[in-house]
Amino acid sequence: MTVRIVTDSVADVPSQVAGELGITAIPLNVRFGEKVYRDGIDLTAEQFYRKLRYTKALPVTSVPSPGAFAEAYNKLAEETDEILAIILSSKLSATFEVALQSIGLMKRKCRVEVVDSQWATMAEGFVVMTAAKAANAGASLDEVIALTRNTIPRVDFRAAFDTLEYLKRGGRIGKAQALLGSMLKINPIITIKDGLVEPAGRTRSRAKAIDYLYDFAMSYSHIEEMAVEDTDCPAEAEALVERLSPIFPTERIYRSKMTPVIGTHTGPGLLLVAILGDR
Repeated sequence: MTVRIVTDSVADVPSQVAGELGITAIPLNVRFGEKVYRDGIDLTAEQFYRKLRYTKALPVTSVPSPGAFAEAYNKLAEETDEILAIILSSKLSATFEVALQSIGLMKRKCRVEVVDSQWATMAEGFVVMTAAKAANAGASLDEVIALTRNTIPRVDFRAAFDTLEYLKRGGRIGKAQALLGSMLKINPIITIKDGLVEPAGRTRSRAKAIDYLYDFAMSYSHIEEMAVEDTDCPAEAEALVERLSPIFPTERIYRSKMTPVIGTHTGPGLLLVAILGDR
């Protein structure tokens, strides 16, 4: 039986790709006031960023319920006896713990393993997609787990922010806290290292920040996958895709607007390049 792959909505795996590869994505939740939305299901990215710009009430996020994972596991257990859940960094969210604890709620017998991707966004997504491709090619669960662990250090991203205030408010700022409080207007660049948000640099203008993202991509000798994502700055994202086309085919660059859960913690104006490859 084919190993089935489960992940969370923060991995940003495009719905078409998830369907083709048989990936099940469990949505996190976003709450605006008293109303709770399932990430990317009850609230699209476009609707979310519109609300974010024009509402005074800042949204908050929450992890999926244990029942959501257990239900997914049970459904997949009808067609397989091996499941691998690849989840966003456990240092950024309790989703990993929920995915793990949910195994005990299963009603069907099935081997379920949970791996901490140590990433988020499409960096996490590339780990998930690589695992799903191997599973569909007939790899065993242990083989898929080994490949997943080998892929984790081969993904990376850089993200240019307009402001780190949203990360600060959400408590996800990590070592990037060091970029706050500057007397000068800066455009901070962040990444994730060992599962935590870290500063990667700072620039004095938005144009130089985008140059930084371009140079990051140019630092690779071999690129297998690339994504350009944004939180409501699509024109800049499209221009960056066009600029990157000489080093990677435009039609193979994944373009997406980040999910509401990510946008809650980053705010509008984030531009990100994620890569699976070798420096």
